[in-house]
Amino acid sequence: MEKQKIKHSWAEPYKIKMVELLKMTTLAQRKKAIAAAGYNTFLLKSEDVYIDLLTDSGTSAMSDRQWSGMMLGDEAYAGSANFYHLEETVRDVYGYKYVIPTHQGRGAENILSKTMIKKGDIIPGNMYFTTTRLHQELAGGQFHDVIIDEAHDAENQHPFKGNVDLNKLDVLVKKYGADKIPYICVAVTVNMAGGQPVAMQNMKDLRKYTKKHGIKIILDMTRVAENAFFIQQKEEGYAKHSIRSIVKEICSYTDGATMSAKKDALVNIGGFLALNDKDAYEEASNLVVVYEGLHTYGGLAGRDMEAMAIGIEESVSDAHMKARIGQVIYLGEQLRNFGIPITEPIGGHGIFLDAKRFLPHLDQDKFPAQALAAELYIDSGVRSMERGVVSAGRNPKTGKNYYPKLELVRLTIPRRVYTQAHMDVIAESVENVFVHRNKIKGLKMIHEPKYLRFFQARFAKL
Repeated sequence: MEKQKIKHSWAEPYKIKMVELLKMTTLAQRKKAIAAAGYNTFLLKSEDVYIDLLTDSGTSAMSDRQWSGMMLGDEAYAGSANFYHLEETVRDVYGYKYVIPTHQGRGAENILSKTMIKKGDIIPGNMYFTTTRLHQELAGGQFHDVIIDEAHDAENQHPFKGNVDLNKLDVLVKKYGADKIPYICVAVTVNMAGGQPVAMQNMKDLRKYTKKHGIKIILDMTRVAENAFFIQQKEEGYAKHSIRSIVKEICSYTDGATMSAKKDALVNIGGFLALNDKDAYEEASNLVVVYEGLHTYGGLAGRDMEAMAIGIEESVSDAHMKARIGQVIYLGEQLRNFGIPITEPIGGHGIFLDAKRFLPHLDQDKFPAQALAAELYIDSGVRSMERGVVSAGRNPKTGKNYYPKLELVRLTIPRRVYTQAHMDVIAESVENVFVHRNKIKGLKMIHEPKYLRFFQARFAKL
């Protein structure tokens, strides 16, 4: 008789020692709250939200080690001991030579763009990210998408939809010349594609190509440990490699990185710019004084740098990452069982509802993803966010909307915050909205900010 295989469930590698009580709202209260917020979930008050899936940025629960580290904050203006601990940790875990702390990831993007981009430059990337593209444009550059075509198809099952298409990159190099490309920006994982990973082989091939043409690779390493998990699970030859070793190998194929530590590194604020070139570091460390603070604190308190250093170490734990991605997969499988259209394969930091298939009766000019996020909040108090035409913004030259192929609602899971029971509540709420989806009429935009409109735009029901 064949021996029956026993399924081994996973559990969180921690125990809860403190809780935050939540406010429970009524349907009438939620309808009033979302209307007052202009049907933009970013403008809701936190106290009116039951389960907050707006973002995984700065919303993680810190460990007891991180909290104790906060008490060791050296708040000296120059030469803080916590900076040197952070510097040592970045060198050890990621392998970069030079580290400049910033208040968060977009601070690093700003410094990078101002020091490396000249007017008329071309910056290829594996799908745009909102703040990254804006900083590139403000510096005089122009973003070009070189992600593989599969990334723009929510139903495609390619295991590494974050991969760079080397043929697309080669077309740009031949058209504009390598001297017009200061660097290629590679995000791991790719947020706007649904948290999709980049394969290690793709990083190796890209490094080989860029060395040949003298082009730098800058990593958006916000979720590099999550990307490492997918390499470990899906890419041949990496099953027995640790998350930590895979992370370091990814970084080894790049020349520098921007980091929003509010994601992988499990802190509520903080980031850094990491570089290997001394001259580039000298220029960036000089400019950070103008925009952030001295190069040994970069707009952060010493205690925040200490918590970041500890969080980096915790982020590359195999047990932590198994539980972190496991919770995302659990929610995704629940939604698939209900027949909900989502971006597949299930990505790293959240589940992305496919609003085009969810609300096929609404075209993009009626902002289906924005409308879906609002309806989900009304149903249960779950706050999500739009990742579609509103987030894509407008072409700065023509003033016309960008119309991305992906029109998504992101259910972003904060790290170490919610339980499986919360995931069940979320799944049931999405199912309820799906059952009544034909009643959703869409929205019109009544207030549009000049930059990054998805943060502060206001809408009205059609």
